[in-house]
Amino acid sequence: MSFLLTSNPCVFLLHSEQSICQARASVMVYDDASKKWVPIKPGQQGFSRINIYHNTANNTFRVVGVKLQDQQVVINYSIVKGLKYNQATPTFHQWRDARQVYGLNFASKEEATTFSTAMMFALNALLDKFK
Repeated sequence: MSFLLTSNPCVFLLHSEQSICQARASVMVYDDASKKWVPIKPGQQGFSRINIYHNTANNTFRVVGVKLQDQQVVINYSIVKGLKYNQATPTFHQWRDARQVYGLNFASKEEATTFSTAMMFALNALLDKFK
């Protein structure tokens, strides 16, 4: 983590964010019409580098996925209090919001475990934040 001395608070917030985990996974969404899991970006199969970032200045968290192949951001999702996270299988985990069901198909059980541990840490920290 690095800090930049500046009068602009946005710059400080940017530099007070740190990754609490990293894993490789395919980022999917559930398509209600076809009743199938599909890549979050149409036509883009393959693994992404998935991080959970913690903004230590305001105790917020987000999931960010970047395609390994072309470095394109495929997901940038704010984790909110009360999010329902489900480990459907040892290597496939999912969560939902009002619009969409998201899924991560991990490269290995170890990477899935690393991610789920960080996700549970984030969800518990958000619960504590609002007590």
